Amino acid sequence: MFNAAVRSRILLLLILSVTPLRAGGPGEKDLADRLRELDDKALATDADKAKRFPQMLSSDVRARIRTANRRESEAWQVIEDRAGWERFMKPRIAALRDSLGGLPRAAQDVKVRVCATLTGDGYRIENIVFESRPGLWVTANLYAPTKPGRAMPGILLCHSHHAPKTQGELQDMGMTWARLGCVVLVMDQLGHGERRQHPFVEEKSFPKPFRVSRQDYYFRGTVGLQLHLVGESQIGWMVHDLVRGVDVLLARPGVDRDKILLLGAVAGGGDPASVAAALDRRIAAVVPFNFGGPQPETTYPLPADADAAFNYAGSGSWESTRNLRLSARDGFLPWVIVGSVAPRRLDYAHEFSWDRERDPVWKRLQKIYGFYDVADRLASVHGRGKVSGTPPESTHCTNIGPVHRKQIDPALKQWFDIPIPGKEYLSRRTVKELTCLTPELAREIKPRSVSELARDLAHQRMEAARKKRAELKPDERRQQLREDWARLLGDVKPHGPAKVVSRDVQKVGGVSLERILLEVEPGIHVPLLLLLPAHEDGTRLPVAVGVAQEGKAAFLKQRADVLAELLEKGTAVCLADVRGTGETRPGSGRGRTSAATAIAASELMLGQTLVGSRLRDLRSVLAHLRKRTDIDSKRMLLWGDSFARENAAGAVVAVPAEVEPQPRLAEPLGAFLALFGGLFEEEVRAVCARGGLLGYEALLRGPFVHIPPDAIVPGALTAGDLSDVVEAITASRWLEGLVDGVNRRVPPAEVERTFRAAIKKAGKGDAGSLQLRDEVSNQELAHWMGQALAGK
Repeated sequence: MFNAAVRSRILLLLILSVTPLRAGGPGEKDLADRLRELDDKALATDADKAKRFPQMLSSDVRARIRTANRRESEAWQVIEDRAGWERFMKPRIAALRDSLGGLPRAAQDVKVRVCATLTGDGYRIENIVFESRPGLWVTANLYAPTKPGRAMPGILLCHSHHAPKTQGELQDMGMTWARLGCVVLVMDQLGHGERRQHPFVEEKSFPKPFRVSRQDYYFRGTVGLQLHLVGESQIGWMVHDLVRGVDVLLARPGVDRDKILLLGAVAGGGDPASVAAALDRRIAAVVPFNFGGPQPETTYPLPADADAAFNYAGSGSWESTRNLRLSARDGFLPWVIVGSVAPRRLDYAHEFSWDRERDPVWKRLQKIYGFYDVADRLASVHGRGKVSGTPPESTHCTNIGPVHRKQIDPALKQWFDIPIPGKEYLSRRTVKELTCLTPELAREIKPRSVSELARDLAHQRMEAARKKRAELKPDERRQQLREDWARLLGDVKPHGPAKVVSRDVQKVGGVSLERILLEVEPGIHVPLLLLLPAHEDGTRLPVAVGVAQEGKAAFLKQRADVLAELLEKGTAVCLADVRGTGETRPGSGRGRTSAATAIAASELMLGQTLVGSRLRDLRSVLAHLRKRTDIDSKRMLLWGDSFARENAAGAVVAVPAEVEPQPRLAEPLGAFLALFGGLFEEEVRAVCARGGLLGYEALLRGPFVHIPPDAIVPGALTAGDLSDVVEAITASRWLEGLVDGVNRRVPPAEVERTFRAAIKKAGKGDAGSLQLRDEVSNQELAHWMGQALAGK
C-alpha cells in the first residue's frame, strides 16, 4: 500500500507521538537517567543525623513506654489501702477483658469426648477432646486418681511454647499429683501439638531440613495476626480455652470448686495463665512463670533504684501473648494483672535466678497482699543462673523443672493440703499413647482451623458493619467509615504544622530539586524530595505525592520514567519517607523477628498502629505542601507503590519457618496509605495504589501469611475491608497489580468481584473514575496521572 520511504516516515511519526520529550541536548542524559542517579537522602551532607534515622522509631516507642510506666507508677505511689488498690486495679482489668475479644463470662456446659483411657499405678489418664467454642476443639490429657476422692484439687497445666501436652515434665506432674489425689488437666494450647495450625508435622513434611519442634512456636505469629484482624486476640483465645478447662475440671465428680489451681509454664505458659487467673475468679491459685516481673534475660543484681528504672510495661515483639495490645495505654501492665489475683493465692515464679530483695514487682505484690492481710497466700519460686547459661548452673526447663516443682510443693501443701511427694513418679508414656484425635474422630467432629473460624467471624462482622452504614446517607456513610477506621488505626490526625528542619535546593536538568527534612512531631522526622518542573512565578503546580515502604530511593531507581513524564508535563512530584520507611527504616528486616515488627507491636501496646502513624505523617506532608505558594492544593494525587517482587503463581508458599529461601513478602503499605489518605483527605484529586493487598480478608484463606506484621491493623475486618474504602473515595482511583495474602497476583476476575460495588458506583457517576489494572506500562500510568490532575 505504501512504499518503504513512506512506511519509514509513518513509523517515525508514530514513535515521536508516543515518546515523551526529554531534557538535554544531543549526547546528554535524559531526565529519567538523571533521576535514577540522584542520591535520595534528604540530608546528604548531614551524615551524623542520617545515622540516627534508623533509631528514630525505636527511641520514640521506648520514650512513650517510659511515659506509660511513669504514669502508672505515680498512680501506684498514692495507693494506701485496699480500697485505693481496687479503685486502681478494677478498671484496668476491665480494660484487659475488653481488649482480648469475646470471652466467656459464666460457666457453661462443655462437650467432652473421652477418646481413650490409660491405666497406671495409682492413676489413670483419659485422652479427651472438648469444644471450647463452636468448631474449635481442644485436645487434652486428664490425669486422675485410680480411686477418686470427695474433695479433690483440680490442677490445670498451661504448657510452654517449647512443647505440647505430651512433654515429659507435664506427664511427671500429671501422674505425680494424680497419685496424690488430684485431677490434673493438661491441654494442647492453641496452635500446639494436635492443635497445630500448619502442615509441618514431621521431617518428611517438607523436602528441605527444618526444625519440626519449633514450627508450632513460630506459627503462633500467624495465628496472632489473623485473630487480630477480626477483633480477637491469640491470648484471648488461649484464655478462653483455659476458662473452658476450668469448666471441664469442675464438671468432674469429686473436684472441689474451691481448689482450682492453674500453673503457667516457662516460655509463654505464664502469660495466658496470669490473664486467665485475673479474669476467672474460680481459679483459687496461680503459679505463673516469667510474667509480671523481671524477665529471664534480666541481669542481676538489680540496681538499688530498680523501682524507678524498671520497665513494668515490657516491650513489643512478634509474640503477641507477651506484649498485650493496649496494655501500656490502658494500664493493665503485667504486674497489675498478677497483682489482681489477690486475695487469692499467688506463687510468683521465675525460671532462673531472682533478686528477691530488689525486685520492684515483688515489693508491690507484698504491699497488695498486705492490703488484704493474707501475706501467707503469697509465695515465690526461682531457679539458678540465667537464660544464656548452661545446665546445671542454669536451671533451664521445658515447662516446669524438678528444681521449681520442689519449691511449689510446700505452698500447695499449705494452701490445699496436697501431700508433698517423697519422690516424683516417673513413668512417661509415648506421644502415640497420649494422642486424642484419631482419624475417625476427626471425621466425626470436623475440627476447624483458626483461619477458617476467623474468616467466618470476618464475614459476619463485615456484613454487620456494612448493614449499619447502609442505613445512612452517602456523606454520613463516608463519615462513619472514617470514624470506624480512625478508631482502628489510632491517632491519624496531624499534631500540628510540620517544622522545616532543613532545606537544600539544586537543579537537575532544568528541574528544581528540594531536599527537605520535616519534623512532624517531636523527634519524628520525615525526609522529602520535592521535584518542581520549570514554571513561571505565581504558577501553582499540580503534585503527585509518592509513598512506599522502600522509600523515595525506589521511586528514583524504578519509576524514573514516570517521574520524568510527570515533570515534563508540568506536574510536581513529592517523594516522602514516612516514619520507618526509606532512609528512616529501622534495619533491613521485614519479617517476624525484625525491628520493624517489634516496633509495630510496641505501638499496639500504646494503642496505636504503625499504619495509622504513617498515615498521620502523610497527612502532615500534604498539609505542608498546601501551605506552599507553588503547589495547587486542589490538584493533589496520592501515589502509593510497592517495589516488592511477587511470588509466582506456581511458587511454593507453604514453607516451614526459618527455611531459606522464604517466600517473598508483599509490601502493601504504599497502597494502604494512598487509599486511607483518599478516605481522610477529601480534597485529593486522585489516588493511585500499586502492588497493594486485595483486602485484609485475603489473609484468612489458610495458615500462611506473607505480609509484614507492621501492615496489620487489629480489628480491620470489623469495619468492612479495603473494598469499602475504595468505594467510599470520591476521587479518581487507579488500582494495579493487587496481591493476595501470600503475595501472589490476584486474577483480574477476582479483583472485579471484590470491587463490584465500587465499580457499580463509579459507573453511575457517584464517584470519580475507577481503573482496575493487572499490569500496565509506566507510560500509561503517567498518562492517567496527568489526565487525573488536568484542569483546575
